[in-house]
Amino acid sequence: MTMSSPLPSTSDRAEQARAVCLRLLTARARTRAELETQLAKRGYPDDVTAHVLDRLTQVGLIDDEDFAEQWVRSRRMHAGKGKRALAAELRNKGVDAEVISAALSGIDARAERTRAEELVRDRLRREKLGDPGDRDAENKVARRLVGMLARRGYSQTMALDVVTAELANERERRRV
Repeated sequence: MTMSSPLPSTSDRAEQARAVCLRLLTARARTRAELETQLAKRGYPDDVTAHVLDRLTQVGLIDDEDFAEQWVRSRRMHAGKGKRALAAELRNKGVDAEVISAALSGIDARAERTRAEELVRDRLRREKLGDPGDRDAENKVARRLVGMLARRGYSQTMALDVVTAELANERERRRV
């Protein structure tokens, strides 16, 4: 006669799920949806997942609004992301549309343009522009810079405008 171990109780499963969440939250802040996905991958039932996540939200360990604000601040500063890219990243992390709007509300068009100008100036310092009047070299640099801004979520119109202005400024700076 073999004895099988009893199935874990709901409270045991909840404790295990809580431990998984705490371990994940120790590494970095996460959204509720990210934690929900991780628990689902590990086979935790929906009722246990909801209970554990509700409790972690109550005690302030899960806060999607705070997560979104920190994400926006960090990704703008360190990666130079524009509003479109930031919104997409937050959507991929399961953040609610209202929360995304609130987190991005602090970025006005002027601030976004200023950040784009900084990115282009930094990159232009390392670029070879070729001889004055070498349109091919300048167009190649302009395409690269517009592409860089587009990948970071800036609109094509803004990217083209910023690159054109900054290229002219850099040409003038190097001429002097």
